[in-house]
Amino acid sequence: PMLMSPAIYTIMMSSLATGTIITMTSFHWLMAWVGLELNTLAIIPIISTLHHPRATEAATKYFLTQAAASAMILFSSMINAWHTGTWDITQMFYTPSNIILTMALAMKLGLAPMHFWLPEVLQGSTLITAFIISTWQKLAPMSLVYLTINNLPPVILLTLGIISSTMGGWAGLNQTQTRKIMAYSSIAHLGWMASIASIMTNIMIMNLMIYLITTAALFLSLIYSKSKTIKDTTSAWTMSPTLTITMMLTLLSLGGLPPLTGFLPKWLILEELITQNLAPLATALAMSALLSLFFYLRLAYTTTLTLSPNTLQMKFKWRFKPTTTPPLMIFSSVAVFLLPLTPLILL
Repeated sequence: PMLMSPAIYTIMMSSLATGTIITMTSFHWLMAWVGLELNTLAIIPIISTLHHPRATEAATKYFLTQAAASAMILFSSMINAWHTGTWDITQMFYTPSNIILTMALAMKLGLAPMHFWLPEVLQGSTLITAFIISTWQKLAPMSLVYLTINNLPPVILLTLGIISSTMGGWAGLNQTQTRKIMAYSSIAHLGWMASIASIMTNIMIMNLMIYLITTAALFLSLIYSKSKTIKDTTSAWTMSPTLTITMMLTLLSLGGLPPLTGFLPKWLILEELITQNLAPLATALAMSALLSLFFYLRLAYTTTLTLSPNTLQMKFKWRFKPTTTPPLMIFSSVAVFLLPLTPLILL
C-alpha cells in the first residue's frame, strides 16, 4: 500500500533517478558526491513510509551508513585533490585516498565486512523498497568503481570479494525471511563483482547487468506472490502456477546453474581468474557459490516441489482483479535467456 501522497512519491523517485544519473555522468568528485547524497536523501522517506518502528530503524541505519560512506568519499577525494591538484574522478593517484575510497565504496554497496546494514535495512522495508535498494541503489557506487578501477588497490578488492562471497553464502543459510536471503544473495554477487573488477572490468559490468535482471525478476515474483518468508512461498502456486516455474528458474539462474543466464558471469570470472594465475581464489569463489546455491535450492524446493496440506476442494485463492505483470515477464525471460542458446556455447 502506498502510504505516501502520489506527488511526493513521484518527487522522491525522480530524485532517486536524478541522483544516480548525476553520479554516473560526473567527472568532478564534488558532483559525484552530490549525486550520492541526493540518492540517499530521496530513498530515506521511501524506506520509512511504512509506519512501523522497524521501518524507522531501517531508514536510520541506511542514513548513518550511507552518510558515513559519502563523507569518506568526500574526504578521500579532498586528500587526493590536496596532493594532486585535481578533482577529476579518474585521476586518483594518491594511495591513502584510494584505500579510503575503496572502503567507502564497499560500505556504500554493502560488501563484507561492511555489509551488516544491508540485511537489516531490507528486512525493515517493504518488498518494493527492498527491490529498489538491491538493484537501482547499486548503480551509482558501481559506476564510481568503474571510473576509479585503475587506481583502486587490487589486493583489497580481491580480499573484499572473497570475504563477501563467503559471508553472503554462509549467513544466508540460516535465514527464513526472503528479504534477508535476497540481501545475502546481493552481498555474495557483489563479492564476485569485486573479485573480477580490477582484472577484467567489462566482465564486472556484465555480471552487474545480469545480477540486476535476475534479482529484479525474483523480487517481482516475490512481490506478486506476497512472499515475505520461506513459508509464504509454499502457497505461491495458488496465486499463479506459472509463477512457481519462473521463480524456480530465476532462483537457479541466481545460483549460477549451467543452462541459465546466471552461469555465464561465474564461468567467465573463474576462467579469467585462472588465466591470471589466481586459481586458489577461483576455487574459494566456486566453493562459496555452493553455499549460496544451497539456499536458492531450498527456496526453489519450497516454491515448486512442496504442497502444503489442504482441506479445501478449490485450491486457488480468490481473485478480485487480474494483474498483468509485463516487467516480470521481461526480466524472467532474460534471467533464463541462455537456456535456448546453450548449444551455441558448447559448439
